Amino acid sequence: MPCPPHVESGAPDHHRGKTVSVPVVRFVAAGREAQPRVPPREYTVIYDGNCNVCTRQAELLRKWDREGKLTVIPSQAPGVRARFPWIPLEAFAESIQVINANGRTFQGARAVEELVNVLPKWKWLAWIFKIPFIRPLAEQLYRWFARNRYKFGCGDHCSIKQPRIDFKDE
Repeated sequence: MPCPPHVESGAPDHHRGKTVSVPVVRFVAAGREAQPRVPPREYTVIYDGNCNVCTRQAELLRKWDREGKLTVIPSQAPGVRARFPWIPLEAFAESIQVINANGRTFQGARAVEELVNVLPKWKWLAWIFKIPFIRPLAEQLYRWFARNRYKFGCGDHCSIKQPRIDFKDE
């Protein structure tokens, strides 16, 4: 079964066009296929769980998601890489990843735009992304924030662990 290769971002992406096949594992007990207990949600949001700022934002997303459209998980959670093998490891460190039910992947400011469209509380703000120069500007601001996020209210581990992030856009 081919995995979705489509990734949307405002930044250059060197991973487009690749298709990865992943074997599907089915669990069978007593002759019956196990069914997931929770139906899949419309979107999966993956964030940097080592960053306190990102973790606080993830908590807000959960709070604002009154319709239950989002599954919000840290990139360090077990099974994330296996579930989304088309997303390169460095992409998880570079930006938020938003994956819809069809596997379409959004990252960076484009992911934020998608969340604005999904969350009723912020839908009123979606119009701003229709202004021609806003998307590139939003991506530049997002990339700046991502590079500096460990300086904004992060814990002690952040002062020790400098992120190895190279956006290749400078």
